[in-house]
Amino acid sequence: MFVTDCVIRADDYRNKILPVRARADVRNAWLTERMNTVLPEIMKREGFDMWLVAAREYNEDPAMLTLLPEPAMSARRRTILLFTLKQDGSVERLMLDRFGQGEFYEAAWDPDREDQYDCLARLVRERAPKVIGLNISEDSAFADGLTHNEHQNLVRALGDEFAPRLKSAERLAVGWLERRIAPELVVYPGIVDIGHAIIAEAFSSQTIQPGITTTDDVVWWMRQKMLDLGLHAWFQPTVDHQARGEAPVPLAKHDRTRRTVILPGDLLHCDMGFYYLGLATDQQQLAYVLRPGESDAPAGLKAGLADANRLQELHLEAMQVGAPGNQVLRTALQQARQEGLKPMIYTHPIGYHGHAAGPTIGLWDRQEGVPGRGDYELFDDTCYSIELNAKKTVPEWDGEEIMFALEEEAVLTGGRARWLSGRQTELYLIG
Repeated sequence: MFVTDCVIRADDYRNKILPVRARADVRNAWLTERMNTVLPEIMKREGFDMWLVAAREYNEDPAMLTLLPEPAMSARRRTILLFTLKQDGSVERLMLDRFGQGEFYEAAWDPDREDQYDCLARLVRERAPKVIGLNISEDSAFADGLTHNEHQNLVRALGDEFAPRLKSAERLAVGWLERRIAPELVVYPGIVDIGHAIIAEAFSSQTIQPGITTTDDVVWWMRQKMLDLGLHAWFQPTVDHQARGEAPVPLAKHDRTRRTVILPGDLLHCDMGFYYLGLATDQQQLAYVLRPGESDAPAGLKAGLADANRLQELHLEAMQVGAPGNQVLRTALQQARQEGLKPMIYTHPIGYHGHAAGPTIGLWDRQEGVPGRGDYELFDDTCYSIELNAKKTVPEWDGEEIMFALEEEAVLTGGRARWLSGRQTELYLIG
């Protein structure tokens, strides 16, 4: 798998990537379904009668941008969304701004007749909710989008009767953001495939000439390729190397004096991700640059990749619906160590965002667990970037301990975790 003799070029996917207008239609269809199914379910599950999402232009709540239909790119002046769970199980959706959003939100405010917050107070009184959710949270940035000023305005507007009914909507906001509907899960594997194709082309002799090409050249090639395909990179890609006799750079450290020219014998590692149709990718894979006379990578490097693959398998086995992220981390690490692996896990949810809403399953510097974010449990129909590394000594490199870092997308659905679209099990070979 993933061999360069038959590289799948990223351009092969160009005809599958929709033009902007068609993308908007797809995303709006998804938003309609999500509002009709996911939103009422999560509001009921978390015990909210009402959810208020308020933000001003260019200072948007992270959740708000996922609640606005295409082609909206921001709030307008001040936008307030008001969701009310009705007795029939549906959700009433109102928008308090000057423009409204057609079928998605009923316009509920006439600025020529009423102050915006007076209107909101009236609508709340008329609906008399018992529990009102606001996006304020200690643990999750995705549920902490309400600014201090807007919070003060809301409390003042709702007054003594309804302000005491305000409650953190952390679990509601996270639940909305992390849940993937069936149409999204049908499309997501193809999006992941595009990422695999970009890496396959980057880690090939079509892109890399050993002795001339630098790691920075490959980084910017990836960035340009994403742009050319109409994809939006959500972070600057990275490409680094490990080599015999060269001390490895510790995780999350940068050495500006380290050579950047790619040479035969290098073990290359990349990290890249993009947004398409509102969904993110985040992938790390490995390649070996053949030395003269070599037709394959050293057995020790292949064994290191096999260890990382085994850690991936143990990780997916530990991902059970209802288990907190910290429990998944402990279970996977314990089993890996019992099997003689040297593991590290730092997995994160993926979806609307690259480092998305949901349970944190380890951080590279918190292998004992992550209080708060790691205590949140796993739910069905959620996606994760399985990010980890295993260290292994390589006999052919004088017994040096090398880090084999991988990252691939997985989905937890039907009570079990599986890969969205495969994973790397063989090193790319560049010669």
